[in-house]
Amino acid sequence: MNSITLFPGRYIQGKGVLHDLGAECARLGSKAFLIASPYSLKHYARTILENAPEGLVIVQEQFNRECSDEEIQRLHELCAKNQCNLVVGLGGGKTLDAAKAAAHKAGVPVIMAPTIASTDAPCSSVCVIYTPEGVFSWVDYLPRNPDVVLVDTSIIVKAPARFLASGMGDALATWFEAESCRIKRAPNIAGAVGSMTAYALARLCWETIRDYGVSALSACEANVVTPALERVVEANTLLSGIGFESAGLAAAHAIHNGLTVVPGINRFYHGEKVAFGVLVSLFLTEKPPSLIDEIYGFCESIGLPTTLADLGMENASDQLLLDVAEKACTPEDSMHNEPFDISPAKIADMIKAADAWGLKRKNG
Repeated sequence: MNSITLFPGRYIQGKGVLHDLGAECARLGSKAFLIASPYSLKHYARTILENAPEGLVIVQEQFNRECSDEEIQRLHELCAKNQCNLVVGLGGGKTLDAAKAAAHKAGVPVIMAPTIASTDAPCSSVCVIYTPEGVFSWVDYLPRNPDVVLVDTSIIVKAPARFLASGMGDALATWFEAESCRIKRAPNIAGAVGSMTAYALARLCWETIRDYGVSALSACEANVVTPALERVVEANTLLSGIGFESAGLAAAHAIHNGLTVVPGINRFYHGEKVAFGVLVSLFLTEKPPSLIDEIYGFCESIGLPTTLADLGMENASDQLLLDVAEKACTPEDSMHNEPFDISPAKIADMIKAADAWGLKRKNG
């Protein structure tokens, strides 16, 4: 099987780089359709407009909070009505996904400008689609990655530090899932095996957050940009983005998907649920106790969940855990990229094992 590696067209990161967004727009088009979250439209659109080069027209539109088929169609129609030849997404993950999908429908380039570093969505071709009420609907795999990803770290540090920690939870899964896919030669998002580059970047992603995660979180809490913060933002966004798409997904994200059946779980961020999925996967993949303790220690150090209670599931019944496991083991999910025999009963047991290890550490 051939390998395929997926990349964004250009990745730009640094303090104050939002000032360069206009120049990037002018490189790709002459009339940009800016889709922005309400907060981003109020606080950051002016910076883009004030630094836009002469001749560039920017049409602004507020994102309506849910990346639904209806919202994507609305944005696409507005983009076409205004005869824009470029789309820019400014905000969090749902805003960016909607911008990607609208640009694809319009057949124009797209620039991603994330305002938080909580997931690896900005670099990917994947769009998660919800109903207008916010219930998960389906996943759209677009034929191309964003043309530009521009990450202004002076904006990232203004967001609550919990977003950065959640991004590290999502990034934490990258190497562990990539390693399972490498061993099994399971397919990546493109349907091919991962490349040497993809697996190496996935490993670098883990090493970066391991070495710099605590320092980066401290910097974010102080609203300052440091070299550690820059490294972790790059790991959360670029390394994890390339890693998950090009090396593959496995148990951690499947556990996340399984957890969506739990009432009230939506108050926890994507990366927080993925992080607990990583802990479950450590037992499924028979990792040595020394590595298990290292990963639990890392999660504890940046405030990621290590027990069911941390996810509000301290009273979870055996049946609820089995429901989670059954959802995680659906035929189309990435759980089957693990190089081990899989069954809902086995996954439910691994969830209990992960919870027990976390409780043991908490109780000394």
